[in-house]
Amino acid sequence: MSELSSRSASQELTSAIRPAAIVVISFYIAAPLISQIASLKIGVVFSLAVDMGTFIYPLTFTLRDMVHKTIGKRGAQTLIFCAGGANLLMALYLLWAAQVPSDPSWGLGDQFSAILSPVWRIVFASIVAEVVSELLDTEVFHRVREAYLRKAGPRRQWLAVLASNAVSVPVDNLLFCFGAFAFVLPFEVIRQIFAINLATKFAMTLISLPGIYLVPDKKSQDAPGLQA
Repeated sequence: MSELSSRSASQELTSAIRPAAIVVISFYIAAPLISQIASLKIGVVFSLAVDMGTFIYPLTFTLRDMVHKTIGKRGAQTLIFCAGGANLLMALYLLWAAQVPSDPSWGLGDQFSAILSPVWRIVFASIVAEVVSELLDTEVFHRVREAYLRKAGPRRQWLAVLASNAVSVPVDNLLFCFGAFAFVLPFEVIRQIFAINLATKFAMTLISLPGIYLVPDKKSQDAPGLQA
């Protein structure tokens, strides 16, 4: 009985860790890390000031749904905490790197410290917003997905992505904007940041929506092209 259980667990693990799962997990971890660095630059897009991490971070919500589809709810929840930990580790490492004395011949030590030293209020607001909103995204996606899996007919996977992002994206935006900037920036500025980021995140949701069809389903093992 023990050997049978062990073999079953091994087969389940092998099934879960497929190339598609490895790819989406890698991109899911990478996206918020890239976003954190890119956010250090405030650019001008369509005459509006926006941090340059805004265009890549929203992809994490659809990537999380793709992870959920390939390795299941529990695996997705574990990955969310790992991603939060990776963000914290990056901030701590950059803090240490900024405090290490620079070689005089390099000449960019002050610039490195000024740009890459973490602002802890923003770091913690970002991590809390990410973890809370992604866990919420997990619950909504799971419920909608389970509902269509129990019914005959086409599987409207886009609906699960759209429904989960419609809930989690505003929560993420609210927690980050007010956690990072409340009592620091005027309310009107925070409101503008919230509105611009929200519109951008929903636009990126629509652009990334078809990605859910690119990965196979953990339960059905169907080919991506056969899922509606």
